[in-house]
Amino acid sequence: MQNCSLLRRTAAMLYDALLILALLFLSTLPFIALRGGEPVERGDNLIYQLVLAVVVFAFFVGFWTRSGRTLGMQSWRLQLETEDGERASPGAATIRFFGALLSWLPLGLGFFWSLWDKDKLAWHDRLSGTRIRYYPKEID
Repeated sequence: MQNCSLLRRTAAMLYDALLILALLFLSTLPFIALRGGEPVERGDNLIYQLVLAVVVFAFFVGFWTRSGRTLGMQSWRLQLETEDGERASPGAATIRFFGALLSWLPLGLGFFWSLWDKDKLAWHDRLSGTRIRYYPKEID
């Protein structure tokens, strides 16, 4: 087991982005139905925006606290753990989620930081006291 590379991390994020996009489409359907089939304008509905934000938050924090991995992470044999090797608590997962948003703000610098970090940790890893471990496939 080792801390994962930026490349594996990015591959898992792309996979998860597709899943989140599908969830956001499904979450939009009730709002379209309530509007009689009319599209929901982006700045038109605060409740709609909150629902989409909660869906994304629940996806990540739910998977991280329940199994330690999202579906994208599972595909790339990645596991979110605390420094002690335990599952992240809801508090740590929440800090990680909002820390990841901060890592994206300066053009993803918080993620690229892992290229220079001695432990391959991104900003949100450090903030939340968690890390993503790569578990290579065992060869018989």
